[in-house]
Amino acid sequence: MADITALSQLALQLLQQLISIPSFSKEEDRTADLIDQVLQQHGVTTHRKLNNIWAWNKYFDAAKPTILLNSHHDTVKPNSGYTRDPFDAKIEDGKLYGLGSNDAGGCLVSLIAVFLYFHEKENLKYNFCLATTAEEEISGVNGLELIIPDLGKLDFGIVGEPTQMDLAIAERGLMVLDCVAHGRAGHAAREEGDNAIYKALADIEWFRNFKFPKESEVFGPIKMSVTIINAGSQHNVVPATCTFTVDVRVTDAYRNEEVLEIIRQHVSCDVKPRSIRLKPSSIDKNHPFVQAGVLLGRATYGSPTTSDQSLLDIPSIKVGPGDSARSHMADEFIYVDEIGEGIELYIRMLSEII
Repeated sequence: MADITALSQLALQLLQQLISIPSFSKEEDRTADLIDQVLQQHGVTTHRKLNNIWAWNKYFDAAKPTILLNSHHDTVKPNSGYTRDPFDAKIEDGKLYGLGSNDAGGCLVSLIAVFLYFHEKENLKYNFCLATTAEEEISGVNGLELIIPDLGKLDFGIVGEPTQMDLAIAERGLMVLDCVAHGRAGHAAREEGDNAIYKALADIEWFRNFKFPKESEVFGPIKMSVTIINAGSQHNVVPATCTFTVDVRVTDAYRNEEVLEIIRQHVSCDVKPRSIRLKPSSIDKNHPFVQAGVLLGRATYGSPTTSDQSLLDIPSIKVGPGDSARSHMADEFIYVDEIGEGIELYIRMLSEII
């Protein structure tokens, strides 16, 4: 199936079906069933692990480099502001409404259509690997991360997230740090103890003011924000511990491990990262795919939000139809025209490198 108009219609119909099926993170089995079924109906040999579906192009050649096409089919739960049925995929005034329509259903079905466009083509310079994955919204371990070892060698990745088809050539990483300052308990009236709050304050001030030596060309400095603090049990007891949480948005100037090491060298509290797996990423502005997008009038920018791109150790780019500002909003929607435009732009950019 190579006709873009037909592919756009297929993508729209599939998205309406996906919206009608609740697919909260960890509960995506029915949308995985549907994606699996649709791909098989179009002659694609599919593979599945838990709620992740993946496939390769028909004429896969292990001697050639491989392009990953990835997006997710899990959604957040609808917020209380919805005035519509979040699972009723109605089209009104050119807008397709429904939970997950924008994040990231439009991207997902567009990339499925792109995969089908290239699936049966022979003599391509690249292979294609389509991965439709779960648990992105919770940064879960049973989504893309689970199947990366099964996908084989990957050379370049396109991660479908709503960017208005502009090119996110860099993405911040994320580390959440749980910190504990240690003191010694005592009676507040007798100058006893060693107040852990005061110890924590010194470290919090460091987090507030420290500037990492290297800055990202795209993002500028790393951002560190203390967002939670807890200490004490009652007014007359000097607290022995003070805990606080730091949100660290890592740029492509550093690896997460480097940032963690620098932090530990400068503070006295215990620092424990919840995870270091959500890595920053970037791609050279001169990469052929980026250049193809720029020639088509697409802007480049750095994305402050994390996605499954953070799990990839290959050059990758985040790009897709829809608008990140609509993600997780009440009465979420995507413009129908954005899907067709997304498919066409994906194909035109890829055609420049394959």
